[in-house]
Amino acid sequence: MEFLGMYPTWHDTLLGSGWVLGIIAVVHVLASHVSVGAALVFAWLATAAYRRRRPELLEYVRRYGVLLLVFSYVVGSITGPGIWYSATVASPRGISALIHSYVWIWATEWVFFVGEVVGIYALVYLANKVDQKTHLKLTLFFAIASWCTMLIIVGILSFMMWPGQPEWFTQGGTLNGFYGPYTFGQIITRTAFMLVAAAVVGGIVASRIDDTAFRQEMTRKLAVLGIVAAVVGFFAFQWTLTTLPEHARTVMAALLPDWFVPSLWAVLIVTVAYFALTWALPRVLTPWLSVGMAAVLLVFGIWPEETARESMRKPWVAGQYVYSNQVIGRDVPALRIRSEVPMLEQRGMLASHPFIPANLRRVTEENTSQAGYALYLAYCSNCHNLGKTGIRPFGKKLADMDEEGLYGYLTGALASGSLPYMPHMPLKEDEARALARFLIQEGR
Repeated sequence: MEFLGMYPTWHDTLLGSGWVLGIIAVVHVLASHVSVGAALVFAWLATAAYRRRRPELLEYVRRYGVLLLVFSYVVGSITGPGIWYSATVASPRGISALIHSYVWIWATEWVFFVGEVVGIYALVYLANKVDQKTHLKLTLFFAIASWCTMLIIVGILSFMMWPGQPEWFTQGGTLNGFYGPYTFGQIITRTAFMLVAAAVVGGIVASRIDDTAFRQEMTRKLAVLGIVAAVVGFFAFQWTLTTLPEHARTVMAALLPDWFVPSLWAVLIVTVAYFALTWALPRVLTPWLSVGMAAVLLVFGIWPEETARESMRKPWVAGQYVYSNQVIGRDVPALRIRSEVPMLEQRGMLASHPFIPANLRRVTEENTSQAGYALYLAYCSNCHNLGKTGIRPFGKKLADMDEEGLYGYLTGALASGSLPYMPHMPLKEDEARALARFLIQEGR
């Protein structure tokens, strides 16, 4: 018997796999973005230090580098594998799509990352131990390697949203999938945000400088950098939104809350106000104020932006052909991949999923609840939780719906694939009955 190429489902009953992955990813994004932004700042300061004979700037770079080693390269090195592990068990076919399409691109990114790690260690531990020319080369090497890791990751993240060129589906080609208008918008936006993050975290180091005049100078330098980068990043983000395909615009209008756009303005205003304050009154800058502002960026900057990005690609999880529930939802002739929707329409999920227990292959009066739970795990659990907690909980979404109404929804809009933000979910009649009964009885 032919089965779908599905994997067992990881189901976190408290938060949901999406939230677990999201929490790890947001912490990693802050650590990695600070690292790349700081690498660019280091190149700027080291160049100025050697040209103007300012050794105190090099000492600042060294001390900031020590902070990076503890923060970005410890926290980042823990959360990075955490993303890989959680993403692999939460979305194995999504990760498989990325690896099969970009395995050599990933390998290239890892080479740059190794160079980045070597660069930060050399930058910190060889300070004042090598000649100026060599040290400056190390600083520039670290900056280039760091920025290139971001460049590659952004291309892969953009492909997760949608291939850069529509020809990718029929012709294939790494660059067709990698580069598109959205990719370039993301590169500018993320680079600007990285500089903002580096300016905020750099304040932790600047606030501990003993020389009052130099502390004020560095605080103001970081403030100017932060304001310029925040404004550039905001308008780059607005430009990036104009590069979205029509599908993403529709999903954004349907899923993003009304407060999302005002929140972006609020984050911009708070960020600019913070840097304006530290520029006008450098003495107010303390380590705790910088740590607090970093937390603001984490909670109100990175989390909403990453959430919006994840929402825009719905119902897909990778390349606009793997659904969030791991079903292949469209043909990709270039990769000889065929949609699995026809098989599900013909046989149903219970008969097609390889990890469904044998006693649940067919719905009976005795196993209706168990079959409904199996269908929930296969079709819904990647994006929804039971009860009223976790990611997109059914307890809230189904509060005003009865079993017959939910059955009509499952056999109507979902079965036809007419909702832009939900996967095409063909269900046999008995499957739809079992899923509707389970969600009404147990989901809320």
